[in-house]
Amino acid sequence: MKFPAFFFSPAVSVLLAACAISFSSCKRGGESGETPADNPEALAAKLKASAQATPGPTPEPTPPPVTSNPDAQVIVLCYHRFEGSNLGYLSIPKETFVEQLQTLKDNNIIPISMEDFVKWRAGEKVIPEKAALITIDDGYESGYSVAWPVLKDFGYPFTMFVYTKFVNSGGKSITWEQLGEMRDAGVEIGCHSETHADLRSKKGRSAEAYDAFLREEIIASKRNIENQLGVDVRAIAYPYGNYNDEVRKIVKEGGYEAAFTVYGQKLAQHSPFDILGRYAVEFKKPEVFKSAASFEGGTLAPDASAQHASSSMITKPQDGSTIDDPKPEIKANLATLGEIDPGSVQMRIGGYGEVEATYDAATQTVSYQIERPLRPRAYTVLLQATSKGRKIETRWSFTYAEKGAAAE
Repeated sequence: MKFPAFFFSPAVSVLLAACAISFSSCKRGGESGETPADNPEALAAKLKASAQATPGPTPEPTPPPVTSNPDAQVIVLCYHRFEGSNLGYLSIPKETFVEQLQTLKDNNIIPISMEDFVKWRAGEKVIPEKAALITIDDGYESGYSVAWPVLKDFGYPFTMFVYTKFVNSGGKSITWEQLGEMRDAGVEIGCHSETHADLRSKKGRSAEAYDAFLREEIIASKRNIENQLGVDVRAIAYPYGNYNDEVRKIVKEGGYEAAFTVYGQKLAQHSPFDILGRYAVEFKKPEVFKSAASFEGGTLAPDASAQHASSSMITKPQDGSTIDDPKPEIKANLATLGEIDPGSVQMRIGGYGEVEATYDAATQTVSYQIERPLRPRAYTVLLQATSKGRKIETRWSFTYAEKGAAAE
Protein backbone atom coordinates (compact mmCIF):
# COMPACT_ATOMS: atom_id res chain seq x y z
CA MET A 1 0.00 0.00 0.00
CA LYS A 2 1.31 3.35 -0.99
CA PHE A 3 0.81 6.50 1.16
CA PRO A 4 0.42 9.95 -0.27
CA ALA A 5 3.60 12.02 -0.32
CA PHE A 6 2.36 14.49 2.35
CA PHE A 7 2.63 11.72 4.99
CA PHE A 8 6.40 12.06 4.79
CA SER A 9 6.62 15.84 5.23
CA PRO A 10 8.84 17.06 8.14
CA ALA A 11 5.84 18.25 10.18
CA VAL A 12 4.14 14.88 9.94
CA SER A 13 7.35 13.10 10.93
CA VAL A 14 7.65 15.15 14.11
CA LEU A 15 4.00 14.47 14.96
CA LEU A 16 4.43 10.73 14.51
CA ALA A 17 7.56 10.74 16.74
CA ALA A 18 5.71 12.60 19.49
CA CYS A 19 2.84 10.13 19.41
CA ALA A 20 5.24 7.22 19.61
CA ILE A 21 6.95 8.67 22.69
CA SER A 22 3.62 9.42 24.35
CA PHE A 23 2.35 5.90 23.69
CA SER A 24 5.53 4.38 25.03
CA SER A 25 5.30 6.41 28.25
CA CYS A 26 1.68 5.52 28.79
CA LYS A 27 2.48 1.87 28.26
CA ARG A 28 5.25 1.90 30.90
CA GLY A 29 2.95 3.64 33.31
CA GLY A 30 0.26 1.11 32.62
CA GLU A 31 2.67 -1.76 33.14
CA SER A 32 3.67 -0.50 36.63
CA GLY A 33 0.24 0.70 37.47
CA GLU A 34 1.65 4.03 38.74
CA THR A 35 1.96 7.60 37.57
CA PRO A 36 4.57 10.12 38.89
CA ALA A 37 1.90 11.62 41.11
CA ASP A 38 1.33 8.16 42.64
CA ASN A 39 5.06 7.86 43.62
CA PRO A 40 6.05 10.78 45.88
CA GLU A 41 9.57 9.44 46.43
CA ALA A 42 10.30 9.27 42.73
CA LEU A 43 8.90 12.78 42.26
CA ALA A 44 11.08 14.14 45.09
CA ALA A 45 14.17 12.51 43.59
CA LYS A 46 13.35 14.05 40.23
CA LEU A 47 12.93 17.51 41.72
CA LYS A 48 16.20 17.17 43.67
CA ALA A 49 18.07 16.16 40.55
CA SER A 50 16.58 19.13 38.73
CA ALA A 51 17.68 21.52 41.52
CA GLN A 52 21.21 20.12 41.48
CA ALA A 53 21.41 20.51 37.75
CA THR A 54 20.63 24.25 38.04
CA PRO A 55 22.90 25.77 40.75
CA GLY A 56 21.85 29.07 42.31
CA PRO A 57 24.05 32.17 42.71
CA THR A 58 27.18 31.81 44.91
CA PRO A 59 26.64 33.65 48.23
CA GLU A 60 29.01 36.49 49.14
CA PRO A 61 31.66 35.40 51.70
CA THR A 62 30.98 36.59 55.25
CA PRO A 63 33.72 39.06 56.31
CA PRO A 64 35.65 38.08 59.43
CA PRO A 65 34.56 39.89 62.61
CA VAL A 66 36.58 42.97 63.59
CA THR A 67 38.57 41.99 66.69
CA SER A 68 40.77 45.07 67.09
CA ASN A 69 41.40 48.57 65.76
CA PRO A 70 45.15 49.20 65.52
CA ASP A 71 44.70 52.85 64.55
CA ALA A 72 43.28 53.78 67.96
CA GLN A 73 45.42 55.86 70.35
CA VAL A 74 45.61 55.91 74.13
CA ILE A 75 46.75 58.46 76.68
CA VAL A 76 47.60 57.36 80.22
CA LEU A 77 47.01 59.77 83.11
CA CYS A 78 49.01 59.33 86.32
CA TYR A 79 47.64 60.75 89.58
CA HIS A 80 48.88 60.40 93.17
CA ARG A 81 47.03 62.29 95.89
CA PHE A 82 43.72 64.15 96.10
CA GLU A 83 44.28 66.24 99.22
CA GLY A 84 44.26 69.82 97.97
CA SER A 85 46.93 72.04 96.47
CA ASN A 86 49.10 72.67 99.53
CA LEU A 87 50.62 69.21 99.94
CA GLY A 88 53.21 69.18 97.19
CA TYR A 89 53.09 69.10 93.43
CA LEU A 90 51.67 65.55 93.33
CA SER A 91 48.47 66.49 95.18
CA ILE A 92 45.51 68.04 93.39
CA PRO A 93 42.17 69.35 94.67
CA LYS A 94 39.03 67.32 94.10
CA GLU A 95 37.55 70.19 92.06
CA THR A 96 40.45 70.06 89.61
CA PHE A 97 40.05 66.31 89.24
CA VAL A 98 36.35 66.73 88.46
CA GLU A 99 37.14 69.40 85.85
CA GLN A 100 39.68 67.16 84.16
CA LEU A 101 37.33 64.20 83.97
CA GLN A 102 34.66 66.49 82.53
CA THR A 103 37.17 67.60 79.89
CA LEU A 104 37.66 63.97 78.87
CA LYS A 105 33.90 63.56 78.57
CA ASP A 106 33.42 66.79 76.62
CA ASN A 107 36.14 65.80 74.15
CA ASN A 108 34.82 62.27 73.68
CA ILE A 109 37.96 60.71 75.18
CA ILE A 110 36.72 57.42 76.60
CA PRO A 111 38.46 55.90 79.65
CA ILE A 112 39.00 52.15 79.34
CA SER A 113 40.04 49.44 81.77
CA MET A 114 43.53 47.99 82.02
CA GLU A 115 42.09 44.64 80.91
CA ASP A 116 40.66 46.17 77.73
CA PHE A 117 43.96 47.98 77.10
CA VAL A 118 45.93 44.73 77.37
CA LYS A 119 43.48 42.88 75.12
CA TRP A 120 43.58 45.67 72.54
CA ARG A 121 47.38 45.49 72.43
CA ALA A 122 47.06 41.74 71.82
CA GLY A 123 44.68 42.38 68.90
CA GLU A 124 41.71 40.94 70.77
CA LYS A 125 39.66 44.05 71.57
CA VAL A 126 38.15 47.06 69.86
CA ILE A 127 38.55 50.26 71.89
CA PRO A 128 37.49 53.88 71.25
CA GLU A 129 39.63 55.70 68.69
CA LYS A 130 40.65 58.19 71.41
CA ALA A 131 40.92 56.33 74.71
CA ALA A 132 42.40 57.00 78.13
CA LEU A 133 43.76 54.96 81.01
CA ILE A 134 43.35 56.55 84.44
CA THR A 135 45.93 55.40 87.00
CA ILE A 136 46.54 56.36 90.63
CA ASP A 137 49.95 55.66 92.17
CA ASP A 138 51.35 54.79 95.61
CA GLY A 139 48.25 53.89 97.61
CA TYR A 140 47.14 57.01 99.44
CA GLU A 141 43.79 56.75 101.19
CA SER A 142 42.52 59.75 99.22
CA GLY A 143 42.42 57.53 96.15
CA TYR A 144 39.74 55.55 97.97
CA SER A 145 37.83 58.33 99.76
CA VAL A 146 38.12 61.21 97.27
CA ALA A 147 38.98 60.01 93.76
CA TRP A 148 36.95 56.81 93.68
CA PRO A 149 33.52 58.44 94.37
CA VAL A 150 34.22 60.97 91.61
CA LEU A 151 35.21 58.26 89.16
CA LYS A 152 32.06 56.29 90.06
CA ASP A 153 29.94 59.35 89.30
CA PHE A 154 31.48 59.49 85.81
CA GLY A 155 31.33 55.73 85.39
CA TYR A 156 35.05 55.59 84.57
CA PRO A 157 37.28 52.54 85.14
CA PHE A 158 40.76 53.03 86.62
CA THR A 159 43.78 51.24 88.07
CA MET A 160 45.36 51.61 91.51
CA PHE A 161 49.15 51.08 91.50
CA VAL A 162 50.25 50.36 95.08
CA TYR A 163 53.62 49.61 96.66
CA THR A 164 53.11 46.93 99.24
CA LYS A 165 55.14 48.36 102.14
CA PHE A 166 52.90 51.42 102.17
CA VAL A 167 49.59 49.54 102.28
CA ASN A 168 48.24 49.16 105.82
CA SER A 169 51.10 51.25 107.22
CA GLY A 170 48.78 53.76 108.89
CA GLY A 171 48.52 57.50 108.45
CA LYS A 172 47.33 58.36 104.94
CA SER A 173 47.90 54.92 103.47
CA ILE A 174 45.13 52.77 102.03
CA THR A 175 44.29 49.45 103.68
CA TRP A 176 44.00 45.97 102.20
CA GLU A 177 40.35 46.00 103.21
CA GLN A 178 39.70 49.17 101.23
CA LEU A 179 41.55 47.74 98.22
CA GLY A 180 39.40 44.62 98.51
CA GLU A 181 36.27 46.75 98.42
CA MET A 182 37.53 48.53 95.32
CA ARG A 183 38.46 45.21 93.72
CA ASP A 184 34.94 43.89 94.30
CA ALA A 185 33.57 46.95 92.49
CA GLY A 186 35.76 46.32 89.44
CA VAL A 187 38.75 48.57 90.19
CA GLU A 188 41.96 46.99 88.90
CA ILE A 189 44.99 46.76 91.17
CA GLY A 190 48.52 47.05 89.80
CA CYS A 191 51.99 46.82 91.32
CA HIS A 192 54.22 49.80 92.14
CA SER A 193 57.05 47.70 93.66
CA GLU A 194 57.55 46.72 97.29
CA THR A 195 59.33 49.75 98.78
CA HIS A 196 59.10 52.41 96.02
CA ALA A 197 62.88 52.30 95.63
CA ASP A 198 64.68 53.49 92.52
CA LEU A 199 64.98 50.21 90.65
CA ARG A 200 68.04 51.43 88.76
CA SER A 201 70.08 52.15 91.86
CA LYS A 202 72.51 49.31 92.63
CA LYS A 203 73.98 51.07 95.72
CA GLY A 204 77.13 48.99 95.74
CA ARG A 205 75.28 45.68 95.46
CA SER A 206 76.93 42.77 93.71
CA ALA A 207 75.33 41.49 90.53
CA GLU A 208 73.69 38.67 92.49
CA ALA A 209 72.44 41.00 95.23
CA TYR A 210 71.05 43.47 92.69
CA ASP A 211 69.22 40.67 90.88
CA ALA A 212 67.71 39.48 94.19
CA PHE A 213 66.69 43.07 95.02
CA LEU A 214 64.87 43.45 91.70
CA ARG A 215 63.08 40.14 92.08
CA GLU A 216 61.84 41.19 95.51
CA GLU A 217 60.65 44.58 94.31
CA ILE A 218 59.12 43.42 91.02
CA ILE A 219 58.05 39.79 91.39
CA ALA A 220 57.59 39.19 95.12
CA SER A 221 55.50 42.35 95.49
CA LYS A 222 53.29 41.19 92.60
CA ARG A 223 52.74 37.85 94.31
CA ASN A 224 51.97 39.63 97.58
CA ILE A 225 49.19 41.68 96.00
CA GLU A 226 47.81 38.64 94.23
CA ASN A 227 47.77 36.63 97.46
CA GLN A 228 46.28 39.43 99.55
CA LEU A 229 43.48 40.24 97.10
CA GLY A 230 43.07 37.10 95.01
CA VAL A 231 43.64 38.98 91.76
CA ASP A 232 45.78 38.66 88.65
CA VAL A 233 48.18 41.62 88.59
CA ARG A 234 48.69 42.51 84.93
CA ALA A 235 50.61 45.78 85.15
CA ILE A 236 53.41 47.53 87.02
CA ALA A 237 54.31 51.22 87.30
CA TYR A 238 58.03 51.89 87.78
CA PRO A 239 58.78 54.02 90.87
CA TYR A 240 59.83 57.48 89.62
CA GLY A 241 59.41 56.05 86.11
CA ASN A 242 62.96 54.62 86.30
CA TYR A 243 64.10 51.41 84.64
CA ASN A 244 67.05 49.80 82.90
CA ASP A 245 67.67 46.65 80.91
CA GLU A 246 67.87 44.47 84.04
CA VAL A 247 64.58 45.89 85.31
CA ARG A 248 62.86 45.20 81.98
CA LYS A 249 64.20 41.64 81.99
CA ILE A 250 62.75 40.89 85.45
CA VAL A 251 59.44 42.55 84.50
CA LYS A 252 59.16 40.17 81.56
CA GLU A 253 60.03 37.19 83.76
CA GLY A 254 57.39 38.29 86.27
CA GLY A 255 54.65 37.84 83.67
CA TYR A 256 53.56 41.47 83.45
CA GLU A 257 51.60 42.45 80.36
CA ALA A 258 52.15 46.21 80.71
CA ALA A 259 54.79 48.33 82.47
CA PHE A 260 54.55 52.12 82.76
CA THR A 261 56.98 55.02 83.05
CA VAL A 262 56.06 58.70 83.48
CA TYR A 263 57.11 59.65 79.95
CA GLY A 264 54.00 61.42 78.68
CA GLN A 265 53.24 60.36 75.13
CA LYS A 266 50.38 58.85 73.17
CA LEU A 267 50.45 55.08 72.99
CA ALA A 268 49.85 52.99 69.89
CA GLN A 269 49.01 49.31 69.68
CA HIS A 270 52.63 48.53 68.80
CA SER A 271 54.23 50.59 71.61
CA PRO A 272 56.70 48.49 73.67
CA PHE A 273 54.82 46.81 76.51
CA ASP A 274 57.47 47.52 79.14
CA ILE A 275 58.08 51.25 78.59
CA LEU A 276 54.56 52.65 78.23
CA GLY A 277 54.50 56.38 78.95
CA ARG A 278 52.10 58.21 81.27
CA TYR A 279 51.33 61.88 81.79
CA ALA A 280 52.10 62.71 85.44
CA VAL A 281 49.34 65.18 86.29
CA GLU A 282 50.32 68.04 88.61
CA PHE A 283 48.20 70.85 90.03
CA LYS A 284 50.80 73.54 89.28
CA LYS A 285 51.45 72.27 85.75
CA PRO A 286 48.02 72.27 84.05
CA GLU A 287 49.75 72.12 80.67
CA VAL A 288 50.56 68.44 81.31
CA PHE A 289 46.90 67.45 81.37
CA LYS A 290 46.13 69.88 78.54
CA SER A 291 48.79 68.25 76.36
CA ALA A 292 47.46 64.79 77.15
CA ALA A 293 43.83 65.67 76.42
CA SER A 294 44.79 67.31 73.12
CA PHE A 295 46.45 64.10 71.87
CA GLU A 296 49.44 66.16 70.71
CA GLY A 297 52.83 64.75 69.77
CA GLY A 298 53.86 61.44 68.31
CA THR A 299 53.38 57.92 69.59
CA LEU A 300 55.91 55.71 71.31
CA ALA A 301 57.33 53.47 68.61
CA PRO A 302 58.62 49.91 69.02
CA ASP A 303 61.94 49.72 70.89
CA ALA A 304 61.86 53.44 71.61
CA SER A 305 63.00 54.53 75.06
CA ALA A 306 62.22 57.59 77.10
CA GLN A 307 65.75 57.34 78.44
CA HIS A 308 67.48 56.66 75.14
CA ALA A 309 69.79 59.67 75.43
CA SER A 310 70.86 59.51 79.06
CA SER A 311 73.45 56.79 78.52
CA SER A 312 75.32 58.93 75.99
CA MET A 313 74.85 62.26 77.78
CA ILE A 314 77.46 63.87 79.98
CA THR A 315 75.66 64.63 83.23
CA LYS A 316 76.50 66.08 86.60
CA PRO A 317 76.05 64.33 88.99
CA GLN A 318 76.71 61.21 86.97
CA ASP A 319 73.90 58.75 86.39
CA GLY A 320 73.71 56.23 89.26
CA SER A 321 76.25 58.04 91.41
CA THR A 322 76.05 58.94 95.12
CA ILE A 323 77.03 62.46 96.23
CA ASP A 324 77.43 64.18 99.61
CA ASP A 325 77.02 67.80 98.49
CA PRO A 326 73.54 68.98 99.60
CA LYS A 327 73.57 71.86 97.07
CA PRO A 328 75.07 70.47 93.87
CA GLU A 329 74.93 71.96 90.41
CA ILE A 330 72.69 69.88 88.14
CA LYS A 331 74.11 69.92 84.64
CA ALA A 332 73.84 68.06 81.32
CA ASN A 333 75.20 68.41 77.81
CA LEU A 334 72.42 67.94 75.26
CA ALA A 335 74.59 67.60 72.17
CA THR A 336 73.58 63.98 71.68
CA LEU A 337 69.91 64.99 71.39
CA GLY A 338 70.39 66.78 68.08
CA GLU A 339 69.32 70.31 67.13
CA ILE A 340 67.52 71.70 70.19
CA ASP A 341 64.99 74.54 70.22
CA PRO A 342 66.56 76.72 72.99
CA GLY A 343 63.21 77.95 74.30
CA SER A 344 61.86 74.44 74.73
CA VAL A 345 64.33 73.12 77.32
CA GLN A 346 62.77 72.24 80.67
CA MET A 347 64.26 70.58 83.74
CA ARG A 348 62.35 68.85 86.52
CA ILE A 349 63.78 67.25 89.65
CA GLY A 350 61.95 64.67 91.71
CA GLY A 351 60.84 66.31 94.96
CA TYR A 352 61.27 69.81 93.50
CA GLY A 353 59.15 69.91 90.39
CA GLU A 354 60.12 72.20 87.52
CA VAL A 355 63.15 74.39 88.20
CA GLU A 356 64.46 77.55 86.52
CA ALA A 357 67.29 75.94 84.59
CA THR A 358 69.58 77.88 82.24
CA TYR A 359 70.30 76.65 78.73
CA ASP A 360 73.45 77.77 76.88
CA ALA A 361 72.82 77.22 73.17
CA ALA A 362 76.49 77.75 72.30
CA THR A 363 77.66 74.81 74.44
CA GLN A 364 74.28 72.97 74.35
CA THR A 365 74.44 72.72 78.13
CA VAL A 366 71.57 73.05 80.59
CA SER A 367 72.28 73.71 84.26
CA TYR A 368 70.61 74.47 87.57
CA GLN A 369 72.11 75.30 90.95
CA ILE A 370 70.29 73.62 93.83
CA GLU A 371 69.25 76.24 96.40
CA ARG A 372 67.17 74.26 98.88
CA PRO A 373 69.38 71.56 100.44
CA LEU A 374 68.74 68.02 99.33
CA ARG A 375 67.50 65.40 101.76
CA PRO A 376 69.08 61.94 101.85
CA ARG A 377 67.31 59.99 99.12
CA ALA A 378 67.42 59.12 95.42
CA TYR A 379 66.69 61.90 92.94
CA THR A 380 65.69 61.80 89.28
CA VAL A 381 66.41 64.65 86.88
CA LEU A 382 64.05 64.83 83.91
CA LEU A 383 64.84 66.93 80.84
CA GLN A 384 62.39 67.81 78.10
CA ALA A 385 63.07 69.62 74.84
CA THR A 386 61.95 69.90 71.24
CA SER A 387 64.14 68.99 68.29
CA LYS A 388 62.80 69.83 64.81
CA GLY A 389 59.24 69.71 66.10
CA ARG A 390 59.73 66.37 67.86
CA LYS A 391 59.39 66.11 71.62
CA ILE A 392 62.41 64.56 73.36
CA GLU A 393 62.65 63.47 76.97
CA THR A 394 65.48 61.90 78.92
CA ARG A 395 66.38 61.41 82.56
CA TRP A 396 69.06 60.26 84.93
CA SER A 397 69.27 59.55 88.65
CA PHE A 398 71.64 60.08 91.53
CA THR A 399 71.55 59.63 95.29
CA TYR A 400 72.37 62.15 97.98
CA ALA A 401 73.78 60.79 101.25
CA GLU A 402 75.17 62.90 104.08
CA LYS A 403 78.90 62.65 104.67
CA GLY A 404 79.75 59.59 106.73
CA ALA A 405 76.31 58.07 106.23
CA ALA A 406 75.47 55.07 104.07
CA ALA A 407 73.32 55.76 101.05
CA GLU A 408 69.69 54.85 101.46
